[in-house]
Amino acid sequence: MAKGYLVGHILVHDKGGYEKFKEMSGPVISEYGGKVLVRNPNPEIREGKESGIAIVIEFESMNNAREFYESEKYTSAREVRERAAKTDLILVEGI
Repeated sequence: MAKGYLVGHILVHDKGGYEKFKEMSGPVISEYGGKVLVRNPNPEIREGKESGIAIVIEFESMNNAREFYESEKYTSAREVRERAAKTDLILVEGI
């Protein structure tokens, strides 16, 4: 079974709010078997203009990734993040 990945690019404008999001989301990531592979606030930008936090989280399957993203606990954390940052986020299946 292919693994599922959450890939995000996060532009933070409220550091306090973003710290609250991290406190809320960390335990939920673990609860759904997620493993943070990349969390880098200074990625090497090759295309595009905006720099922000790059994040990649691996899950055992796409189903696990979806269940994490759609969970009530992550939805609460996501609402906090949405007030603190602009985010591009995708779920993708590994090969």
